[in-house]
Amino acid sequence: MPKPSTTTGGAPVSSDEFSLTVGNDGPILLHDHHLIEQMAAFNREMIPDRQPHAKGSGAFGHFEVTHDVSKYTSAKFLQKGAKTDVVIRFSTVAGEAGSPDTWRDPRGFAVKFYTEEGNFDMVGNNTPVFFVRDPMKFQHFIHSQKRRADNGLRDNDMQWDFWTLNPESAHQVAWLMGDRGIPATWRHMDGFSSHTYMWVNAQGERFWVKYHFKTDQGIKCLTQEQAGELAGSDADYHRRDLFEAIKRGEHPSWTLKMQIMPYEEAKHYRINPFDLTKVWSQKEYPLIEVGKLVLDRNPQDFFAEIEQVAFEPNNFVPGTGLSPDKMLLGRSFAYADAHRARLGVNYKQIPVNAPKCPVHSYTKGGAMRIQNASDPVYAPNTKGGPAADPQRFPENAVWAADGEFVRSAYTLRKDDDDFSQARTLVTQVMDEAARERLVNNVAGHILGGVEEPVLSRVFEYWSNIDEKIGQRIKEAVLSQKK
Repeated sequence: MPKPSTTTGGAPVSSDEFSLTVGNDGPILLHDHHLIEQMAAFNREMIPDRQPHAKGSGAFGHFEVTHDVSKYTSAKFLQKGAKTDVVIRFSTVAGEAGSPDTWRDPRGFAVKFYTEEGNFDMVGNNTPVFFVRDPMKFQHFIHSQKRRADNGLRDNDMQWDFWTLNPESAHQVAWLMGDRGIPATWRHMDGFSSHTYMWVNAQGERFWVKYHFKTDQGIKCLTQEQAGELAGSDADYHRRDLFEAIKRGEHPSWTLKMQIMPYEEAKHYRINPFDLTKVWSQKEYPLIEVGKLVLDRNPQDFFAEIEQVAFEPNNFVPGTGLSPDKMLLGRSFAYADAHRARLGVNYKQIPVNAPKCPVHSYTKGGAMRIQNASDPVYAPNTKGGPAADPQRFPENAVWAADGEFVRSAYTLRKDDDDFSQARTLVTQVMDEAARERLVNNVAGHILGGVEEPVLSRVFEYWSNIDEKIGQRIKEAVLSQKK
């Protein structure tokens, strides 16, 4: 026998097919609560898209620490042998919720660790860098990648107008237009914190760190032609691939490796180590293996568990912290505020976002609150309420914002120009075949609507990265425009 159909209040219903009417063909009765409830709920099913990262999906699994990194961090979930439940969400950046998975775009790689000391979130991408380094530019960047105000269309000219006026974008744009600009699947791409974070050990020593989740499936990418074909034939290609792989028992995994920089070395490193548009040399700061992340459970309810999952870099735990990375600091407010606007002030009480450890907070009230508050509702108090313990989260878990440190972080250094790392990527990391594909990708994108005066700036932009590549792109574009 099937389960009995009920109202959302749990009462059984007599029919899922017919409304209550006066006679067979008479008017519908207003007191048909089951009908009214379904229509009213349907009208309210949709919630706002995320502004960036609207199209995506995710899964659940665990993270297990396989190597001892206790000399760098006291975080309990990062101690050897610890096993922590996780949820991860993959996404594109610019597209809306119904857009194709295979557009050329960075991919979000956000992980929530349900640790015994609270949730720890890492909001990252499948690239180790980003387009801008200051949060003042973030809103403008996202607007430039989305849709015009007049016709509601995406516009390549608008994208290149922004990129060429912000040369710090060169490193990320070179990644985006190269072979790794379109991953074959989410399972076959790496994930990076991109940002610099902090670790603190039990002795209070501080370290700057970058997270690298290296895919155990190997890197695989799509060509522009393959991606375009899939965008037309299966707009949910990446979402479908992840779900079906896990359903088959092919559980994707990533090995977490870290770059770790002693606290004081940041003051003298040859680039600003907190600049989101730059990478640290792996020769100078080699990758240190930490553990394994495995995804082994699909969501049961996409809306409840994926559409409502909320990642935020202000979720950090003892032994971890933020850095002077301006974009990270901006995101520590912006992400949580986006969730308040989109999901409601009590979004952390939604089960997928709720910590799995006890919560003792003085927040109360607000729309959709489902957890009981208790007296006292203020601090300090003498009524037995929760009290802060500086020994649990010592002051040295955050960096000191002294003027000298901040000024030195954002003073130009030996290798702090905008184009050198992009030049290294194009001329030393890519082989000639990859450079040829890069030229074709960029030229094809430019031919999709980029006009003067932006066009001349695009040629100059690529010549600043590498003169030969710039000339090849110019020739490829101009030969097609004739």
